[in-house]
Amino acid sequence: MSKRLETKFNDILFKNPVIPASGTFGFGREYEAFYDLEKLGGLCTKGLTLEPRVGNKGIRLWETPAGLMNSIGLENPGIDAFLENEWPHLKDINTVTIINVGGKDEESYLKAIEKLNAIDAQLIELNISCPNVKTGGMAYGIKVATAEDITKKVVEISKHPVMVKLSPNGDAISDIALACEAAGAQGISLINTLLGMAIDTKKKSVVFNNLYAGLSGPAVKPIALRMTHQVCQAVKIPVMAMGGISTWEDALEFIMAGATCIQIGTMNFNNPQAPIEMIEGLEAYCEKESLSNISEIRGII
Repeated sequence: MSKRLETKFNDILFKNPVIPASGTFGFGREYEAFYDLEKLGGLCTKGLTLEPRVGNKGIRLWETPAGLMNSIGLENPGIDAFLENEWPHLKDINTVTIINVGGKDEESYLKAIEKLNAIDAQLIELNISCPNVKTGGMAYGIKVATAEDITKKVVEISKHPVMVKLSPNGDAISDIALACEAAGAQGISLINTLLGMAIDTKKKSVVFNNLYAGLSGPAVKPIALRMTHQVCQAVKIPVMAMGGISTWEDALEFIMAGATCIQIGTMNFNNPQAPIEMIEGLEAYCEKESLSNISEIRGII
């Protein structure tokens, strides 16, 4: 590959802007059967919390036309098990590693970040779509004030750059992004899943134990693209975009809207080769358009 797809995200150099999204890629091991992970610009871990979590009970996945609903509940082995069992493998893969971190309250976020300070990961993706128990279970990321507060506290103690992952289910997303930028975030990622609902007409009941669940996949792409454009217009820090990206043309739309990098989520399940196909498609596009680097068309919209 040429250097046409090399991408700088602040001071972090990605060999290309294509990254599998958190929650759809585990810790990468399952996908090693399909391709060399070092071809990726980076990879983003499954969401990690301080303590292990077993996740939600009942049905967790439900297909929709052009999408997928999930109610996984952040099932994960916890930070300590990750550091012992997964990090030794991940750190030897020659690509950027992004660690997604969630929490049940402020203390658990900060303790998780402190433990991660011991390793040399390149970037933290702070999942603030987690419930803040002090505000009745409302997600940190749906209100400007709580998003700014938790971001500021995490940034103060993190030895790694912090990129904040935003929810589309709250206050105006540009306002939240600006608050996170003011709090010291060095990047923004968006969007997390949209809140949806499914009913099983045969059982005459809701599908998910938690009533509502997150919708991802091609159905959300126009909304994700609009929100990406709005945030890129508002902030000066780089943006990593996701939401229904299924083809290299989709990826190109998000880059034209201002995204520095893109993440691939649901499409990993449909087509495990999707990230590699997107890298190849973007490379061919740059060659066809005589671009020396993909950055030449970033933010042209």
